[in-house]
Amino acid sequence: MNGRPLNPSLLRQQSPDAGGKPGTFEGPSQNGVQVEAEGGRQNDWHDKMLPADWPNRECSREVDASGLHWHVQRKGSGPSLLLIHGTGASTHSWGGLLPLLAKHYDVLAPDLPGHGFSSPFKTRPPTLPNMADALGDLLKAEHFEPELIVGHSAGAAIALQMTFTGGLTPGLLVGLNAALFPYGGWLAPLAQPLARAFTALAPVPRILAARARQPGTVERLIAKTGSRLDPAGIETYRNILERENHVAATLSMMANWDLNPLLKLLPELATPLCLVVGEGDRTVPPGQAAKVLERVPAGRIIRLGGLGHLAHEEKPRLIEDAIEQAQAWRHGL
Repeated sequence: MNGRPLNPSLLRQQSPDAGGKPGTFEGPSQNGVQVEAEGGRQNDWHDKMLPADWPNRECSREVDASGLHWHVQRKGSGPSLLLIHGTGASTHSWGGLLPLLAKHYDVLAPDLPGHGFSSPFKTRPPTLPNMADALGDLLKAEHFEPELIVGHSAGAAIALQMTFTGGLTPGLLVGLNAALFPYGGWLAPLAQPLARAFTALAPVPRILAARARQPGTVERLIAKTGSRLDPAGIETYRNILERENHVAATLSMMANWDLNPLLKLLPELATPLCLVVGEGDRTVPPGQAAKVLERVPAGRIIRLGGLGHLAHEEKPRLIEDAIEQAQAWRHGL
């Protein structure tokens, strides 16, 4: 385990096989790091960085890997399942779904570099290959080999990239409103250079973060995705979007994203791909899913009426059911 606790007095290092069985996580201990029992203080980072009402806060911890300081959440036991959130989100996005999945899986959910409470890249741009490589290093540090990967939006692209270049061989990939085509359609070649120029303006993240603090801003942003979140969900987004570093990382990721090489690889995909589509998604056109399936050897679409881009936050139990349907399809049931 390569995690570096900020408060060694509250953490003790163990060998990988000292303590619990591999693939099992109960409370804040996992793979060679044991922290004080639930109910005690975990560490200074946990107390100072994470808001008291952060979703699934009790299973949060920090890991050092790939030159980055990661915030990860891990919970449950059983087959290993990796959750990858999308651009501009964080582990909070899995707030309702992670506990449901943890009843049947060993679930790992990280904040992507620069997002939430993970540190940003220092010497590398946040391209799709770099994101996939860094996440692969995190999985090695966690001794985690996912049997199932669930990616939301851009997280689905990262999941696919990892299977092509990261040596992962999951039994199933699930894309939730997967963003697998360049943003902006035929305008994409023009949009990305503009995004890079926009990102280079130092005041921009600060201005956008300040705007997120204004009443109604986050509500309008979420509404544009086609999703309807409860007040607690809105406040959690406000919490991260008013953080300048998070906004800067989001803009940088958008400016450096190139999906064309990944699209060319899709016909070689050896892993079954199930796309779960919210029919009310106003961020990723629902019709794109059929275009993706035309490119992959084995694929399926599960469509959910009335849900938007953040379907897994709106109705986590429906997404849990969809994942189980995908598993049954994978096994020919």
